[in-house]
Amino acid sequence: MNREQDNLQQLGRKTDYTFVYTPEVLETFENKHQENDYWVRFNCPEFTSLCPITGQPDFAEIRIAYIPDVKMVESKSLKLYLFSFRNHGDFHEDCVNTIMKDLIRLMDPRYIEVTGLFTPRGGISIYPYSNYGRPGTKYEEMARHRLMQHDL
Repeated sequence: MNREQDNLQQLGRKTDYTFVYTPEVLETFENKHQENDYWVRFNCPEFTSLCPITGQPDFAEIRIAYIPDVKMVESKSLKLYLFSFRNHGDFHEDCVNTIMKDLIRLMDPRYIEVTGLFTPRGGISIYPYSNYGRPGTKYEEMARHRLMQHDL
């Protein structure tokens, strides 16, 4: 991968973390295997956001899995993006759906799913799951099926 050719700004640079929701840090590069359907999976076991009501921190493991088309998300930019939720106040379900929608806008993947495994707060855990399959394709049906069959 050629960093300049792919116009990647974060990869190989000193990391400057921002703790304010910043989807603009997300970057892509070209999928060199567009003829194949294959999974790309990311796991962020140290995700943090804030409860929008109490301001208390919420901790989670965020799992992202997608089938790319033309564009793929660059992993360092994804890490910076996920860290940008640190001082962002949103409910668990909103965080998971926001992450998924931002990645759809960025990459236009064939299929994507995002799961949040949030640690217990007040004696209860919340595990939101969202998915998307490109409309009018087999991935739309795949999304319906995976949603109906979803179980952690």
